[in-house]
Amino acid sequence: MAQVTLRIAGREHSIACRDGEEAHLQRLAAILDAHAETATRASGGLNGERTMLFIALILADQIDEMRRNPAQGLPPELLDRIAERLEAVAGALEEDHKAN
Repeated sequence: MAQVTLRIAGREHSIACRDGEEAHLQRLAAILDAHAETATRASGGLNGERTMLFIALILADQIDEMRRNPAQGLPPELLDRIAERLEAVAGALEEDHKAN
């Protein structure tokens, strides 16, 4: 079992992952962090948990938009798998936040 530290919205989150998944999780963290500034403003800067909620809402909105207007050749099953993985990452980050 590997360990990776993800930096999202200015906060570090150390999580366990399968060996070899570190780079993938870093890429996912970069996607989340790309929305951090907008989410922080939307949350009023109240706390990290609320910021993460707004990041999740931004991504969920994007997924919903893709589901309603799928790109040519992109199967809905792939979108479902992406949504499930994002939910799993958000859950892991939330659990890590609660542990710290």
